[in-house]
Amino acid sequence: MMNQCVKKIQRDSIIVDAHIDLLYDVEMQRRKGNTKIIETQYLPQFVEGGVNLVVSSIYINDMFIPEMALRKALNQISALHSEIDESPDKIMLCKDFEDIDRVIEEGKIGIMLSFEGVAPLYNDLSLLRVFYELGVRFVGLTWSRRNFAADGCKSLEVREGTRGGLTEFGIKLVEASEALGIIIDVSHMNDEGFSDIIKISQKPIIASHSNTKALAKHPRNLTDEQIKSIASKGGVIGMNVASLFVAEDSKNASIKHLLEHVDYIVNLVGVQHVGLGFDFCDRLFENVSVEFETSSSRSAFDVMKSHVELDQFIDGLLKKGYSEADIELILGKNFLRIYKQVFRG
Repeated sequence: MMNQCVKKIQRDSIIVDAHIDLLYDVEMQRRKGNTKIIETQYLPQFVEGGVNLVVSSIYINDMFIPEMALRKALNQISALHSEIDESPDKIMLCKDFEDIDRVIEEGKIGIMLSFEGVAPLYNDLSLLRVFYELGVRFVGLTWSRRNFAADGCKSLEVREGTRGGLTEFGIKLVEASEALGIIIDVSHMNDEGFSDIIKISQKPIIASHSNTKALAKHPRNLTDEQIKSIASKGGVIGMNVASLFVAEDSKNASIKHLLEHVDYIVNLVGVQHVGLGFDFCDRLFENVSVEFETSSSRSAFDVMKSHVELDQFIDGLLKKGYSEADIELILGKNFLRIYKQVFRG
């Protein structure tokens, strides 16, 4: 009976995953000569999980920064277009809310683009418009490193000087992004930069793949005050499945712990501020670089292995007493509300 209810919710809901490192993997595989990667390796899991829309990050490996950052970003977008050409009846790039409606109507998987760090822009604000035209609709100013816009939230202790907030370029970038209808993502911001964005931003902001620091004291997670600040902007926080962000005892992290993060945010600011940003990384490590091999991320694991296990997440919410309407908000309606509000037509 419960399984039937889960399947009904998956079937009836519009499901959005606000963060996946899709194109980093796809571009690397295409360089090896592989084709139809999304259709053959990702699409079956999207379909079984009932996923309608995913946000793919444009992530640049340390080894390509700074000289190759712009080229690698364009390579990833080009790889997506090649994939769409090979599977036009199955996947589609979404640039506005009409595109989102279209993929749902046509039964395709919609893919949106997000900067996970603005290294490809260097300090040239004019490039933002170029990437907007290419489909970028989300800007995370930093990954876990410093760039021309701001300082990132470091996952590991490193030797560095005084941390800073947004630079002059970073402030202009936030303002220009919002003017274009691009959503600001704070998932990798340090505390100083986060505070600056809260002061500067005029539209809803998101944390696409972050959990609560109260339940797992990782630097990438959010404090209660930060969660309240995002909610005060009308924003949404996407739940991240990486074990290091899910439980203090990360070795024993599970979906149960992930659901506790949902509960915590709902009790703090309301169900309308929770979404999905799973950030599946286990398969990414199959093509991993030295950069990850030497980081703590390498010892992390996903407490859900793919979108195929989304039914377990939904079942867990039902057992906790969430209504079907609440679950539909978490699965996608909350993020869709912001997309509809911020994206230009």
